[in-house]
Amino acid sequence: MRKLRILLLLIAQYSLFSIQNSTGTLYAQGVSVSGSVQTDMLVPQDDERTGAMKEEAFQANVYADLLLQSKYVDAGARFEYLEHPLPGFEKDFQGWGVPNFWVKGRMGCVELTGGTFYEQFGSGFILRTYEERSLGIDNSLLGGRLTVKPYKGVSIKALSGVQRHYWKWNKSVISGADAEVHLEEWLPRMQQSDFRLMLGGSWVNKYEKQEDVYADPTHMYNFPEFVNAWDVRTNLNKGPWNLLLEYAQKTQDPSFDNGYNYNCGSAAIASASYSKKGLSILLQAKRSENMSFRSKRSQLGTSSFINHLPAFTQDQTYALAALYPYATQLADGEWAWQAETGYNFKRKTALGGKYGMNVKANFSHVRWKGVTYYQDIDIQLSRKLNKSFKLNLMYMNQRYNKTVIEGDGGMVRSNIFIADGLYQIAPKVKLRTELQYLQTADDQGDWAFGLVELSLAPRWMFTISDMWNNGSTKTHYYQGLVTYNIKSHRLQAGYGRTRAGYNCSGGVCRYVPATTGFTLSYNYNF
Repeated sequence: MRKLRILLLLIAQYSLFSIQNSTGTLYAQGVSVSGSVQTDMLVPQDDERTGAMKEEAFQANVYADLLLQSKYVDAGARFEYLEHPLPGFEKDFQGWGVPNFWVKGRMGCVELTGGTFYEQFGSGFILRTYEERSLGIDNSLLGGRLTVKPYKGVSIKALSGVQRHYWKWNKSVISGADAEVHLEEWLPRMQQSDFRLMLGGSWVNKYEKQEDVYADPTHMYNFPEFVNAWDVRTNLNKGPWNLLLEYAQKTQDPSFDNGYNYNCGSAAIASASYSKKGLSILLQAKRSENMSFRSKRSQLGTSSFINHLPAFTQDQTYALAALYPYATQLADGEWAWQAETGYNFKRKTALGGKYGMNVKANFSHVRWKGVTYYQDIDIQLSRKLNKSFKLNLMYMNQRYNKTVIEGDGGMVRSNIFIADGLYQIAPKVKLRTELQYLQTADDQGDWAFGLVELSLAPRWMFTISDMWNNGSTKTHYYQGLVTYNIKSHRLQAGYGRTRAGYNCSGGVCRYVPATTGFTLSYNYNF
């Protein structure tokens, strides 16, 4: 705590000093202070039925963010306490301190950041650093970033730094530059015709010293110390139409992921969409090969990636639809396609009924060299049946290549049925229920899920759920939760089981072991 107090005091003093120098008085300029506290705790228990093991008496992840903002200078820091991290967070997470701290200054068209920061070039093909706590990802850069907007519609970025890996920083240096030009800002006629065109390009360089990795007992790999990647893209928008084209390449980058081969990498996407009141259409395709890009070539884990490739599959929120989530295959390669459409049937029509109806359909398919990695087809229907009751229905057909994604298990073929009803009992009282069923002859067989959630706005929420494998294991994964909200505080307490499996977001996944025990979560924003 002493290190945290000293750091926050220095940041605050620096910010106030800068503001007073630029405006003469603190009152004239003003400073806003905001932040958040997040605490997730588990009191684990041994559970022979699920395989859950009690490794420690108490486990918790604690995060505290502080942000100071003014006209010319912003500053922030994050304190993390993971001395006893939650299950699914490797032992490398164990520790505490202030891994993120930064100061940002603005003057005219120039912005300069020093410390830790997150950045993304284009779609992230060659650079994306970000935080996703549920997956244990925080691959921020420690260094400097310069952003300049010299002309209207022109943005230029340059950066350099080292990447965070748990409580250390990888020694390789990541440098890069990005530029975007919005032509409609230069040509008034384009604006008048509602026509917008963006052209962009990026470059990223990784400098990493030689590492002793042996191809066999007598021969050692000769690695390139410099790896370069570049990206070009364009985004065209005309009224309800939008088209994105992007292509990236990476020079030789042998790593643990690709078996230390010296092939170059590449990635390309084409995404077209149409969106107008009542109708939306999305068509997109992606091809990638050998695009694993890490700040340390021999490292494993999700936090050492410099780049990110979107999965082109939906992030499912329903429990059984998310039971077999897809993880992007960066090292080898993949072709991915996705098509999605949504339509609102108007009120007081034959199909829309009294309150209208929304229908959405999605198709995703991922394969490589004739082998299907993943496929899903789902249809969702949402309709308000009367003033008090709204019903959502969903059907999903899924193919999940467990051998490719997890290492073994073959192809899992499933049909998933979901019904989600929301009943407004009173102005501040809502009752939501979910019934889900996953049918498959593969892996562990069929699953069923049920949930009842009572909301007493604005303070209370009570949730009871059970996910039951009525296939091979006959195991129940039950949970009970009580949530209380007051102003900026949110407290949730519960007890139950969670199954072993993968937690995924955007094609990035982390394995989480089974747990049983009491949980407590606290969130505060100020």
